Amino acid sequence: MLPTAWRWLADYAVAKERLVIGLISGTSADGVDAALVRVVGMAPQRVETLAFTTLPYPADLRRVVLQASHDGDAATLCWLHFALGELFAEAARRVAELARVPLQRVCLIGSHGQTVRHLPPPLRRARRVRRFARMGTLQLASPAVIALRTGVPVVSDFRAKDMAAGGQGAPLVSLVDWLLLRHPHKTRVALNLGGIANLTVLPAGVGPDRVVAFDTGPGNILIDGAVRHFSRGTRTYDRDGAWARKGQVDSALLQWLMRHPFLRQPPPKSTGREMFGDAFLQQVVAQARRRRLTPHDVVMTLTAFTAASIVDAIVRFVLPRVEGVDELIVSGGGAKNPVLMALLQEQLPTVSVHRSDALGIDPDAKEAIAFAVLAHRTVMGLTGNLPAATGAHQPVILGSVTLPE
Repeated sequence: MLPTAWRWLADYAVAKERLVIGLISGTSADGVDAALVRVVGMAPQRVETLAFTTLPYPADLRRVVLQASHDGDAATLCWLHFALGELFAEAARRVAELARVPLQRVCLIGSHGQTVRHLPPPLRRARRVRRFARMGTLQLASPAVIALRTGVPVVSDFRAKDMAAGGQGAPLVSLVDWLLLRHPHKTRVALNLGGIANLTVLPAGVGPDRVVAFDTGPGNILIDGAVRHFSRGTRTYDRDGAWARKGQVDSALLQWLMRHPFLRQPPPKSTGREMFGDAFLQQVVAQARRRRLTPHDVVMTLTAFTAASIVDAIVRFVLPRVEGVDELIVSGGGAKNPVLMALLQEQLPTVSVHRSDALGIDPDAKEAIAFAVLAHRTVMGLTGNLPAATGAHQPVILGSVTLPE
């Protein structure tokens, strides 16, 4: 007989359907995305989104998060872990209220947290992770705070287990892409345009062991950073591509950007703010200053860089593996940038490029949905990573469980 604290797990395992909340704040660190979903079946066989919302970070807290991503001291990381836990718990409460679902009916929360540092292992497959290697991953937002404030069990710390198994710890959404977006006759590429861009290759009719996924490089991180820099913080992103529309692509700067060594590294690979954050943006601004470019030219060139680096990754690493790509399904904040979307379609003329909402998945909600699904798989005892995507030497059950009692 299970101890009292774990009896919810027995009920969860035999339920026909469960209500699960997924929480995440991405590389842009602008707020908590929260999705409430109904999962049906073990795998699960079906996922229905009931509500989605974003709880923005207060401006002063966001500054601390971004600073901590570069050189956070132990004291700052400590209090920030708890402060973000309170915000994540509030986001869970709000998405439940939006769906008019009492928190008592929510079975589980999957919280990715806020990444402040991600140091993946060397980009090679190894059977064992070397002791004391300079690798690791740190996501803040205390699961203990979330569990106690909501009264719901929480699965968190998803990335660490994959890295312990020799993987990159990313991308983890690839299994959920396969569950939700695979097609028996079409080869699809699921592209997430968050701060960092990552893609999942879904060849027609194949199982999850044939799925390939990796980070391609910057998504919105440099575009957003440039807009914040040139607007002196009055704008945080290029709404509707308005800045890019007023600029021109500088071919010399674009060529310099496309020489970045990460673009040539074969998958599995992952990256983050450590490689394409403020330090790299300052190099871009210095190059632009020497070339006397306008702020709009810089934003347009960075938008072109995001598109070109994605297309380069597809040509270099995807097309040699598949006969062709039928659809590019785009999610994340960048899916709302019409200039970026147009560049992708222009450079991939034989591919149908469209947003994930064309298939019933809110582009903003997909990653939050994904961590709800991954949390479900964890408590069902199912693996959540794809070794072909992350480079891990084995599939593993992801995350740690925190009880509310």
